[in-house]
Amino acid sequence: MLTDTEIELIRHARHGDPFAVLGPHAGADGRVQLRAFLPGATHVVAVAAADGAMLAPLQRLHADGLFEGALAGALPAPGYRLQVRWADGSSALLDDPYRFGPVLGEMDVWLMGEGTHLRPYEVLGATPREFEGVQGTAFAVWAPNAARVSVVGDFNLWDGRRHPMRARRECGVWEIFLPGVATGAHYKFEIVARDGELLPLKADPYARQSELRPATASVVAAMPAVVPRSEARRKANALAAPVSIYEVHLGSWRRKPEQGNRWLDWDELAATLVPYAREMGFTHLELLPVSEHPFDGSWGYQPIGLYAPTSRFGDAAGFRRFVERCHAEGIGLILDWVPAHFPTDAHGLARFDGTHLYEYADPREGFHQDWNTLIYNLGRTEVRNFLVGNALYWLERYGVDGLRVDAVASMLYRDYSRKPGEWIPNVHGGRENLEAIAFLKRMNEVVGSERPEAVTLAEESTAFPAVSRPTYLGGLGFHYKWNMGWMHDTLQYMARDPVHRQYHHGEMTFGLVYAFNENFVLPLSHDEVVHGKGSLLGKMPGDRWQKFANLRAYYGFMWGHPGKKLLFMGGEFAQEREWNHDQSLDWHLLGERAHAGVQRLVHDLNRCYRATPALHERDFDASGFEWITHEDAQRSVL
Repeated sequence: MLTDTEIELIRHARHGDPFAVLGPHAGADGRVQLRAFLPGATHVVAVAAADGAMLAPLQRLHADGLFEGALAGALPAPGYRLQVRWADGSSALLDDPYRFGPVLGEMDVWLMGEGTHLRPYEVLGATPREFEGVQGTAFAVWAPNAARVSVVGDFNLWDGRRHPMRARRECGVWEIFLPGVATGAHYKFEIVARDGELLPLKADPYARQSELRPATASVVAAMPAVVPRSEARRKANALAAPVSIYEVHLGSWRRKPEQGNRWLDWDELAATLVPYAREMGFTHLELLPVSEHPFDGSWGYQPIGLYAPTSRFGDAAGFRRFVERCHAEGIGLILDWVPAHFPTDAHGLARFDGTHLYEYADPREGFHQDWNTLIYNLGRTEVRNFLVGNALYWLERYGVDGLRVDAVASMLYRDYSRKPGEWIPNVHGGRENLEAIAFLKRMNEVVGSERPEAVTLAEESTAFPAVSRPTYLGGLGFHYKWNMGWMHDTLQYMARDPVHRQYHHGEMTFGLVYAFNENFVLPLSHDEVVHGKGSLLGKMPGDRWQKFANLRAYYGFMWGHPGKKLLFMGGEFAQEREWNHDQSLDWHLLGERAHAGVQRLVHDLNRCYRATPALHERDFDASGFEWITHEDAQRSVL
């Protein structure tokens, strides 16, 4: 018999090991005892799963719904079910989750305990599957410091008493298999901290799909199948290949004004954006982050659901179709990826199990003052594993061609954007973030090993050495680095009145001094057309005609300069106003000759660039470029 203490712990969902009490157990008299906690039930009978034959009635031990009964003989194969009558008079036939064995295999437990599981997304999260002959969903979440974790959702009235999970103490994971829960079910985790605090409901860090904001529940979704490696994509992504990237924020590229100014969905984007990029001659699309994020105004750079394509544009299957359309049109797909920090939203990773699990505890390490976000604790193997696994997930399960890693500079230095006294030196007393450096190297090594056709790009604005050099040569292992210095210098030059340019000629030529130190991408990105900076056209001097002429000349200079190309949407037709993430681009401008002319120029530059090996094959070799003239500062001629 259960003790009064055990009954109270089960009633209040405070038992740390519910599988030790619920489900089938050997009684003191040798008979099999069945126990079930079913709030709202009035009668429960155990029946054979095979034929429905009655095995035993269960007696109610407590009015809250705790039942117990003994079988006359052994448990029949393949098990039992519970015939339940509820207080409202309805009835249900249920598979008891507490009759099933552990979900995680021993090797998974070992690797999770080490924090070295290459594909943790195959183990954690919510996975629809057949288990011990029954269809349902296996749930697993890493919360090593929790006193109790329950799955709650629309399948159990969001009641944390109904499905407390099994603790796998050896690896810090909580797991349970719930029969009958299928794809599309909404769920979260209810977590009680070690000190007894009931935390806000947490979304699943490994969820493959999420609700549309402002709702925050995770959604059960099937695991995407592995996308086979592609030799064609490897060649298209090679360092010697032409790479001209069209950077896009999906929510503002185009909208449907006749339908409430709604976003396009994945299939509509596949049918419009992808052919447009191909027709314009771009080789790749780069999407601002598509991982689920709660705030539109973050543009995706404050994600919570790293494994879930945002539901703003449809479900995960729709995103998979979008990627397939890109490749069918010969367009590569690069995703902006954010492993540097995450938002403080209560349903996210912050204090996930009542402790600083994913973030550094000390705000001098764990809080980002610029963005009011939390910084991943990259000194913890499980956190590094979560992020490296996420990089591999997008490349392996969706077949994307590359990841552009956001805010690398903020990761590399502990004193990034901090005053003296606001940061903690590394173990050697220096400012370098050794944990972040090790993480970036590991991530790039895994990508190179598991998806050799894929590329990684670093948004990195400092003089940190060898960012785009292999790790075996002491580098970080990225394929490309954004050339922020080139962008800043040349835009500064172009903004000057032509009469003054002769005194600043070096702003256009200095980039060649270091052009071959890294594998550079020349970025005219979204960052240059927001926060009061105006549009690219608006940066140009002179009257309207001169602005267009300057912009055309600048694009010609860029496409002839060593380095791969990146242009943010709207730049290809000289968008006049500053980018607004809440509005569509001003496509009506193409009715004006000047704007259509810039679009034709970008189209022709891309065609020429792709068709001329001299413009791309030796981008990263000094022998691949030579000035005709670069010293005619007086006439501003290059």
